[in-house]
Amino acid sequence: MSGTSFLRKMSLHKFRKSLSSPKLDSLNLTEAEKAPVRPDEPLTPPPETQTVLLLHAARQPYELTDDYPVPQLQDEHEVLVRTQAIGLNPIDWKAPDFNFAIPTLPYISGRELAGTVIQPPSSSSTRLQEKDRVLVISTDYRDLRKAAYQEYVVGLDYNTVRLPPSLSIEEGSTLGVAFVAAALALGVCAGLDFSHVLDGPDLYSLVRDLPADRIAEDIRAECLDGIRSHERAQKGDWLAVWGGSSTSANLTIQLAKLAGLKTVAVVDKAKHGLRLANHKAIRTDLLVDSHDPERAVAIIKGNLKGKLRFGIDTRGRESATSLLQALSPDNLGGGGEQPLLKEGEAPPSPPSTPHDSTLLSAHLIGLTGLPKQTAPEGTIFHTVPIKLFHEVPAVGEALVSWLERLLKEGLLQPPEIIDVESGLGSINKALDRMRKGEISGGKLVVRV
Repeated sequence: MSGTSFLRKMSLHKFRKSLSSPKLDSLNLTEAEKAPVRPDEPLTPPPETQTVLLLHAARQPYELTDDYPVPQLQDEHEVLVRTQAIGLNPIDWKAPDFNFAIPTLPYISGRELAGTVIQPPSSSSTRLQEKDRVLVISTDYRDLRKAAYQEYVVGLDYNTVRLPPSLSIEEGSTLGVAFVAAALALGVCAGLDFSHVLDGPDLYSLVRDLPADRIAEDIRAECLDGIRSHERAQKGDWLAVWGGSSTSANLTIQLAKLAGLKTVAVVDKAKHGLRLANHKAIRTDLLVDSHDPERAVAIIKGNLKGKLRFGIDTRGRESATSLLQALSPDNLGGGGEQPLLKEGEAPPSPPSTPHDSTLLSAHLIGLTGLPKQTAPEGTIFHTVPIKLFHEVPAVGEALVSWLERLLKEGLLQPPEIIDVESGLGSINKALDRMRKGEISGGKLVVRV
């Protein structure tokens, strides 16, 4: 089979032309891999054992392991999926390299995959059926049954998304975690209402209608007190995204634009400027080069003239500190240097409410880190309450149902696929490519 056949398959998505990459030309799919599961074709029952990729120690490669038990369903909301494609994320190599987010050893990693439903949930919900092509979004990294680096995976029905026929399995595996992070950052931390976008969720109201004890204590303040109602992001407000070429930034910009926000992307223009400027879905109102952070801040301030109250950083503490300087709250305090926190000490989120409740604060949302300094007066720091997605069924169901509608109507585009590797055994090599910075501006996918 030639690479052209693969591209023809991928082009079924209505926006695929704008996402095409010459690196995909050399990829091949067999007829078996191309063919969908037919409704009249019986599914092979899952075996008792499977092949998985295990991490036995920090700073070690993952090891391919046979005869590992196939995970079993434990409650009515769980679904068993046969893995067909895995979307790789930076945390998959950063966690073992820096020894964090590894609750037990040996450990199975992987946060998003696409595949076929083998065993649907036993709940009364009929949304998921046997043989459905689905995306499983696993933000619950403590439950190894839900990790992607294995042949069979357990998903929650309210964390599992049916893929439309227009989307390939490979494309489906690219957008799960980034979509959840973007939707929660915008909907909870910034208070943006998506109800006018294909009947999307108003997450701000949804979480405040929940009993407080349904929300984990460590994210409760962010969910219930992070932003006041009169400060919520509205259509026409400006949002700056620092690190605008990442997958998280891609989905954040798309959702923000759909909801009517004006957007700024701060990126390495030498690498990504032309692509972002010409890409309809993620083309921003202002594109700023990140090479000189001080200059980038000056450009944002000079163009927006005090109108920027919302910023999302996707890169880390250093760039979040730069983005902080670009924000313009209506009630700036005395200014001056802010006290530094001790090493490892997190900034308060949210800090105390400004004295005048009618004034508008600026809001800085960190996906991977926040500035060391405490939040200046009039500015609130936010961390994304990602566990809402898998711990609160109402939130998970609202997000996956909305994502299904967005994908079906072609309003949300999957990130560009930079390359596709084959087999669980190729994941170590693929992660090495990410460590070296070879994967930028899109996703690396592993076909299982």
